[in-house]
Amino acid sequence: MSNVLVLDNVDDICKQILEERGLEVAVDAKLSDEELAEKLSDKEAVIIRSATKIREPLMEKLSNLRVIGRAGVGVDNIDVDAATKHGILVMNTPDGNTISTAEHTCGLILSLARNIPDAVDSIKNDRWDRKKYQGSELHGKKLGVVGLGKIGAEVARRMQAFGMDVLAFDPFTTHERAQELGVELREVDELLAEVDFLTVHTPLTEKTKGLISLKNADKLKKGIRLVNCARGGIYEEDDLIPLIEKGYVGGVALDVYSQEPPDEKLYEMLKHPQIIGTPHLGASTEEAQEKVAEQIARQVADALEGKGFKGSLNGKSIALSTNAEVQPFLDLAKRLGEFVAQIAPKNQDTIDLSYTGTCSKHAEVLTDAFLTGFLDESIDEMVNLINARFHADERGLKIRESHSKESKIYSDLITVDLDKDAIFHHFSATPFRDGDKRLVDINGFGIELSLEGHIVLWQNEDKPGMLAAASGKLAENNVNIANLSLGRTTKDKDAITAFTVDTPLKPEDIQSLEDIDGVHNVSYVSLK
Repeated sequence: MSNVLVLDNVDDICKQILEERGLEVAVDAKLSDEELAEKLSDKEAVIIRSATKIREPLMEKLSNLRVIGRAGVGVDNIDVDAATKHGILVMNTPDGNTISTAEHTCGLILSLARNIPDAVDSIKNDRWDRKKYQGSELHGKKLGVVGLGKIGAEVARRMQAFGMDVLAFDPFTTHERAQELGVELREVDELLAEVDFLTVHTPLTEKTKGLISLKNADKLKKGIRLVNCARGGIYEEDDLIPLIEKGYVGGVALDVYSQEPPDEKLYEMLKHPQIIGTPHLGASTEEAQEKVAEQIARQVADALEGKGFKGSLNGKSIALSTNAEVQPFLDLAKRLGEFVAQIAPKNQDTIDLSYTGTCSKHAEVLTDAFLTGFLDESIDEMVNLINARFHADERGLKIRESHSKESKIYSDLITVDLDKDAIFHHFSATPFRDGDKRLVDINGFGIELSLEGHIVLWQNEDKPGMLAAASGKLAENNVNIANLSLGRTTKDKDAITAFTVDTPLKPEDIQSLEDIDGVHNVSYVSLK
């Protein structure tokens, strides 16, 4: 009989379903690391919410543990890579919180528009402040949504029912998908300048961190109101009160924070009369908690019985981790996806992937790996081999595959083709024997470029002095070049130049390259 430990006050339906499936279940609340190691020593599965953290040092002590179940979406508290290494299946319930979080977002939008929290507080304190708390209608206003995944799409649908016009930024959602949702796609700066309310539904990454701050205040529509039920830190918290007091922002509603529970400084910020705060309630509804508890119980029971692996975040990874033949190609495909995501035009409709040589027999899973890298920083949950195609479909992205066992110049090649109007639209990559993963073709130009670190590439006229001019500009900015590669097809025509540099480039570094006569289409990629 399998033993399961249920923690973090997961709804009672979880224990009930597990026991109905014939499993032996122990229930606890919050345990210390030492208590957790002891309690899990003989357990085959553990089910948690967000409070309990399961990291590699703990996993090393748990020879019996087979499954970790997360009753919810985020798995920041689980070291998934370490679990994969130790052969432990990690599962979550990505759909359970969608409606609850979307509804909470809508509630905060309404609260900002109609001053509901302060008006309620005034009544409870025997005041009748009708004039003071006069609000504004949502009808006819513009809502900006950053991130059109499951939650962002549900928010868009609901607020359209209030008569709002919805504009969105999501570089991986196609125009066709946006049209289905009745949403107009915009660039970020265009969005910020147009909308009356802004809500974000993205992960916290280097690109989304501080999306709104004093640095870009001049780009905001005056009086914009901000909502965040996604991740703390997407709005620069230290700048929120100055943004309000300088008149850039009309109000802020937060359900998530850079530190939870907030520290004294954050609590002080939340006392501002134009800031609404809730204690991370997005998924905190009876229905959502019961739903995720029921889902994770059934998923864990199925996994322990070998009946199914729905919701698995690393099932394929575990199966492939012992396959030495496919590993180099998986890593190559993921890195190539991450590279293409940063250089491709936004809102691509179709991506063509072709495989030649040995890797062709692994085409299906390599496409999953490519999409994992391509979508990773745009999705507000972990993207992996299991769910990557689902997220691509959700955004309307069409993937076409072809493969051939016949090799060309290189014994194995993964090739990506984007829409023809993209400046950089054709990429081929291959693994080298020393473990190096390299781009070997861009737009038909032969090139050798390791897929790692900080990469800057551009098109330039094929004439003397171009390389010296570019390296000189970077030297002036104290940027050291680690590697370089040049590609050309015909003498005196355009060429492609690529540098790998030791440190991240600043916007002014990139601008200095763009200012060189004969250099155009400078692109910058930073790989993990």
